Amino acid sequence: MACTREVAFGVNLIGNNGAAPADEASSLAGWAPVGSRTTLSAHVEKDDPPAAMLPAVDDGGREHRPSGSRYVLAARRDGEEDGLRHPVPAGALVPRVTYRVAGWVAVQSGGGEHAGGESHVVRVSLHVDDGGECRVLGCGAVCAGVAGGWVEINGAFRLKATPRGATAVHVHGAPAGVDVKLMDLRVFAADRKARFRHLKEKTDKVRKRDVVLKFSGGAGVEATASIPGAAVRVVQMDNVFPLGTCINGSVIQDPNFVDFFTNNFDWAVFENELKWYWTEAQRGLLNYRDADELLDFCDRHGKPARGHCIFWAVDGSVQQWIKDLGRDDLASAVRGRLTGLLSRYAGRFPHYDVNNEMLHGRFYRDRLGDDAAALMFREAARLDPAARLFVNDYNVECANDPNATPEKYIELIDALRRGGAAVGGVGIQGHVSNPSGEVICGALDKLAASTGLPIWITELDVSEPDVSLRADDLEVVLREAYAHPAVAGVVLWGFMQGRMWRQDASLVDADGTVNEAGQRLVNLRREWTSDARGTIDGDGHFTFRGYHGTYVVQVTTATGKILKTFTVDKGDTSLVLDVEI
Repeated sequence: MACTREVAFGVNLIGNNGAAPADEASSLAGWAPVGSRTTLSAHVEKDDPPAAMLPAVDDGGREHRPSGSRYVLAARRDGEEDGLRHPVPAGALVPRVTYRVAGWVAVQSGGGEHAGGESHVVRVSLHVDDGGECRVLGCGAVCAGVAGGWVEINGAFRLKATPRGATAVHVHGAPAGVDVKLMDLRVFAADRKARFRHLKEKTDKVRKRDVVLKFSGGAGVEATASIPGAAVRVVQMDNVFPLGTCINGSVIQDPNFVDFFTNNFDWAVFENELKWYWTEAQRGLLNYRDADELLDFCDRHGKPARGHCIFWAVDGSVQQWIKDLGRDDLASAVRGRLTGLLSRYAGRFPHYDVNNEMLHGRFYRDRLGDDAAALMFREAARLDPAARLFVNDYNVECANDPNATPEKYIELIDALRRGGAAVGGVGIQGHVSNPSGEVICGALDKLAASTGLPIWITELDVSEPDVSLRADDLEVVLREAYAHPAVAGVVLWGFMQGRMWRQDASLVDADGTVNEAGQRLVNLRREWTSDARGTIDGDGHFTFRGYHGTYVVQVTTATGKILKTFTVDKGDTSLVLDVEI
């Protein structure tokens, strides 16, 4: 990653406000109130110190805990923009470098009219003065409860150019009458190279296994005796961890698209052609022709396809004729959609996103009741028992959307399960910009620990005009996903210039040229494919450590070459396989 000057990774650019200073004045050093009535004061946390909570993980895999128990309290706030600010030293922020924000926040009643609410949003923002024009970058947002304790806040930002004026970190967000507490906020340059080294070690444990091939001759002792010293090559044919992409009726007509798709992806998902507004734009006029053509294309190329999506919870994505229905007619239409779609394609789609983006939309729940989504899951499971049924939503991995925190996603899944929904997987869409690996990993950890479900990144695209940075950002997400034991697959939301939903996210240029981001994907796939060579030892064994997947082994003896296939499954112990040649 190119920088204009040397970067000190991991150094807190705003001091250490939680480092148990000697007196109150030093704990408040650098902090200033925001708001005409806001006051700041320093305190010592005695009841619920964050050090007892789960630690945050630093760039190289190191744990970071609060360095003390002092916190700053912002009281008498008159509005959501009021709070506290801390300047960032001039010249400290380097363009093109990803900076992380990490700390702990809490809220308490300050006596205002909104103070009694169950929870409130707290935000961290970076204010950048560029020659008199102030730009605000979101750096993290969480929901903190008045009756709850400390909540970890995380986020990331990156500057395109050196600021021409002052920069400062602001902590704010809760409404008037709510006091905001802040402990140990850190702003520091993220060392992606160190993080990648850590992830490679983690990947080796999560995705690989020791294998011992025990060779024996099929013609008895004489043939077996000639095996030691024979040349061996073990080549991985496929990886059990799938990478996929979305397709549509247009892109599959482009030979350049088809070539990159077939050579680099294992799964597909239809961009629009299976959505209800596409298959039944007008009531009673069904169109499955487009979905059938895409499914036939996938079948010809041996690519499974995700079913996206049965319903979409966001009001703006519901076609007008559905909105015009009364409650009973809407309930009937929902059942008709389930029966029509899942009966037609029973056994064809291994996955379904059942009611897309329920963290951001409530159309069916508001119209049909809180059980509507669970009913969709129950009926889908009855109509196509083999399909794995997913929840699917966006911003869960970015730590900057209070509507889509991992905790709220877990609450949604728990509610669905209580309603009898057979939730089979967690979809994280992954429409990201300037991703932070540690933030992504934290979200994955929480979801995995609380749900026990497989997680898929279902709609990954990385928007960044600078293709070199785009390649780095893509690598961040892919390495985090591949190194995490709960993640079972990644699907991109397209890859070709001019044929994607988001701008500045392509891996392949319009003329078919693979750009730097696309080459990064190719290189990672190559890195995650095992190829071992050597000779059979004196005991007739050949040992290697390989990624989970299907393999072919070639043994070259004096009488010729012999090919055998085998599979390396997940496991904590060495896999010992007998191979007769």
